[in-house]
Amino acid sequence: MARVLRLENETPIISQQLLLNIAEELKMPLLRIARANESSLFDDQMNLQSSEIIRTSTDNALKLIDNYILGIRLALEDASFIKESVSVSSVLYDAALDLTSLAKINGVELELNIAGKFAPVAVNREALHAALVSLGAALIEAIPAHENIQMKLQLATHRSRYGIVAGVYAQTKQLSEQTLKMGRRLQKTSRQPLLNLSHSNGAGVFVADSILNSMGLKLTSSRHHNLYGIGTILEPVNQMQLIT
Repeated sequence: MARVLRLENETPIISQQLLLNIAEELKMPLLRIARANESSLFDDQMNLQSSEIIRTSTDNALKLIDNYILGIRLALEDASFIKESVSVSSVLYDAALDLTSLAKINGVELELNIAGKFAPVAVNREALHAALVSLGAALIEAIPAHENIQMKLQLATHRSRYGIVAGVYAQTKQLSEQTLKMGRRLQKTSRQPLLNLSHSNGAGVFVADSILNSMGLKLTSSRHHNLYGIGTILEPVNQMQLIT
């Protein structure tokens, strides 16, 4: 049985169910590899496609593991790491690059929407990037595939009355606060806590949630340009005192 790390107040840092969910998530690349190998027997073009699927799937699995480990490390450090002055637009751009191949093999059109100039925020860049990539990967695989219709997913930032929002958006109404709340509640007991949103266990959403929580941030629902999304609210540097 997986050992649950605890702080002095005995609050679990990572739940056993999340450990199981990640293990289940890692089965998906293996299934893709098996199917790709079967189809690669037909022709050279299929060999190229299969190779891309294998490479992208395994890369995504490794990123999920790395981001999960980062979440544990940040929690163990009690969020006492140094914050940086970070451009949200730059982090979103790098996250989009990391997600491009995964979006392609899943038939999802990935867009980057950065409208305007935004003040830098005080946050750990590595952690914010990891959270957005984990969230984006989970939502790419959650968006249903429709024949002859390419689904779209948008990484975007915008201002709100509470701060600067960075998130992942789509046209599905299932990207809601209710879905998040239900997922958090079912996470410890269900293999599909985001049932209304995803056929998988959505481990990337909860990895992102854990990373953001370690920084004193929150994963929350958001609306932007008539799209539904999940993201986090960041405070501009001029509203915060950087930790040195």
